[in-house]
Amino acid sequence: MKKALIFQGGWDGHEPQLTSRRFAGMLEKNGIAAEIYDDMSCLSDLDHLLTYDLIVACWTMGSIDGQHSRNVCEAVARGVGLAGCHGGMCDAFRQDTQWQFMTGGQWVSHPGGDGVEYTVNVRHGSSPIVEGLDDFRVSSEHYYLHVDPAIEVLATTRFPNDGVNYYHSANKPIDMPVAWTKFWGLGRVFYTSLGHHDDVFDKSPNAAVMMERGMLWAAGGKAYAAEHNLTVDRYLNNAKMY
Repeated sequence: MKKALIFQGGWDGHEPQLTSRRFAGMLEKNGIAAEIYDDMSCLSDLDHLLTYDLIVACWTMGSIDGQHSRNVCEAVARGVGLAGCHGGMCDAFRQDTQWQFMTGGQWVSHPGGDGVEYTVNVRHGSSPIVEGLDDFRVSSEHYYLHVDPAIEVLATTRFPNDGVNYYHSANKPIDMPVAWTKFWGLGRVFYTSLGHHDDVFDKSPNAAVMMERGMLWAAGGKAYAAEHNLTVDRYLNNAKMY
């Protein structure tokens, strides 16, 4: 049976306990045993991390010990998937640039605060993760992120919003990524900016579908690498992995 490690904590406003339980339920429904940890001591042993198929980050802001960060980076590089949502993954550990490089982006603002009404535009054909999903409305924080140009964008939202003024309105209209995938060595990484509060996944069911599928996709990378004889040695020799 596949296994997932969920570590949760940080700023309570993002309801890490609720989202962790939700994500554990999604995984267990699909035959993946999920373990939830309330601190980061679970990241201290690289060999233990390598026994998992997926790591789910639910830890907003805060700081991470350098060895813990290196262990996660190495575990993902060796095939363990990584997934997360909103600030729980891409507003975590603001001083750790390696974490930002691995995850593919970093929150910098949410103009208009909470309760902004906006549309998530699905990029049809971009990935099986969004197959069959229509564009959908969300009432939540409207995340503005700095993103890695190497990410594969699955969904976007239009900026700026109506009602946003002063310097937040100065940007030209752009399509900001909402959900993406990327690779880190042999590992698959999935992120969605939705999930400010746990109930976003109830109010916008497509957001829940995207999160569930994204976690399952990320959890499949380790098995894929083994089945296709993809090794770290081959990766270090600049072989194309996917």
